[in-house]
Amino acid sequence: MSDTTTEIEAAVLRRLLQHLDNNKQVQNIELMNLAGFCRNCLAKWYAAAAEDRGVSVDYEQARERIYGMPYEEWKTRYQAPANAEQLAKLAQRQGEKGP
Repeated sequence: MSDTTTEIEAAVLRRLLQHLDNNKQVQNIELMNLAGFCRNCLAKWYAAAAEDRGVSVDYEQARERIYGMPYEEWKTRYQAPANAEQLAKLAQRQGEKGP
């Protein structure tokens, strides 16, 4: 992969994170139900990519990078309780994945 490709991909991730930061009203459960991933998934992917490159980034550090603040702070400030419909959709989606 070229340096230019890596730079473009990094810029896309930064823009995605900025977009999510600008749209905090979009809840993780909504992202999971519609797209099959959420901010926490991005944090897991970030930590895994770091590990693949021999860099130690634990899950909480990765979440802080993705959320732009400690996760517990973000959760307190921005996360709304999931409603019954959202939870049912998530359960259905997770059931569709299979074992």
